[in-house]
Amino acid sequence: MTSGIVFDIKEFTIHDGPGIRTTVFMKGCPLSCTWCHNPEGQSMQPQIIRGLAGERLAGQRYAATELAALLNEQAEILRANEGGITFSGGEPLLQADFVAEVIDLLKGVHILLDTCGYGNQRDFRGLVDRSDLIYFDLKLIDCPAHRHYTGHGNELILNNLQILSDSGKPFVIRVPLVPGVTDTNENLASIAQTVHGLSGLLYVDLLPYNQAAGSKYPYAGMEFNPDYDETRPLNTNARLFEQYGVKVCVE
Repeated sequence: MTSGIVFDIKEFTIHDGPGIRTTVFMKGCPLSCTWCHNPEGQSMQPQIIRGLAGERLAGQRYAATELAALLNEQAEILRANEGGITFSGGEPLLQADFVAEVIDLLKGVHILLDTCGYGNQRDFRGLVDRSDLIYFDLKLIDCPAHRHYTGHGNELILNNLQILSDSGKPFVIRVPLVPGVTDTNENLASIAQTVHGLSGLLYVDLLPYNQAAGSKYPYAGMEFNPDYDETRPLNTNARLFEQYGVKVCVE
């Protein structure tokens, strides 16, 4: 039996997949995206978050059986509302064995994997095989730029994207729009070229930049130092995808 660290469990969410869902936020992420809107999810170590409402601990250890039992209590109502369980983060691949064991203990509920795609092939295949739908983040196609803004290159991510396409599982590409970084015509066109023709792709979701994210960092005892202009208007050029026949959604 494995155990894992979770920094939040949100019930009755409506933006983390189809229907009404419970989202499990796994603690720890291999990337360190400059714009991360869940800074308390970056480290695997429990953290004290000091906010206006007082202190809370971000990071609780669960045995796989314990977390599965908690989620199974909600399975009936989630099924009745055409929803399910979403595993997000942080990054679920960083605790892949734990997430896989939890999924195996769940009772007939829709599973969504929300991932940055950065992980080894074994772990990625294991979680994809156990999921019904995948949300796959794709931030930057240029490898040096990806390394600069996230701390790692994107080779593993692009390799896993092809594995995902070959798996036959349906997936959504999610692009966080960061002003002057990921939302450039060059990057969006490169993403469109990369994903067009991939089997299983439902659509590309362009996600607006969250200017409120930076305010969370002091509460977690962390610094927010973006090297881009947060106030710059976002480029949501959907035509770059449409010209490749890729369905696109701008939130």
